[in-house]
Amino acid sequence: MGFTHVTVRLRPNRRSRRKYEAKFLVDSGAMDCLAPASKLEKAGFKREGRMAYDLADGTITELDFGLAVIEFVGDITAGRVIFGPEDCEPLLGVTALESVGMVIDPATQRLKRLPAVPLK
Repeated sequence: MGFTHVTVRLRPNRRSRRKYEAKFLVDSGAMDCLAPASKLEKAGFKREGRMAYDLADGTITELDFGLAVIEFVGDITAGRVIFGPEDCEPLLGVTALESVGMVIDPATQRLKRLPAVPLK
């Protein structure tokens, strides 16, 4: 299986001119988005809270998160962004994907738009 990457733009609010833009790994195992803390701080993000996260290696750690306007592949949504370590690869989590009606197609490893966003 390959990896799916998309360009994502994060803003601290809809009107902000400041942003963080990068190639993000689409991670179907992650709920929230994640980006390096210094990049988020430079773009004007504020720490809004702290949560325990279960990492890919099985460890559980508490990390700060902020709130973001999330733009990718022509869609816009909002959600949490985790203030990650400096060497982390930016991640686009499933909450953002599902909120705009997208899934990862396992055959092509590309994003696929659903015919409608499920409300059931």
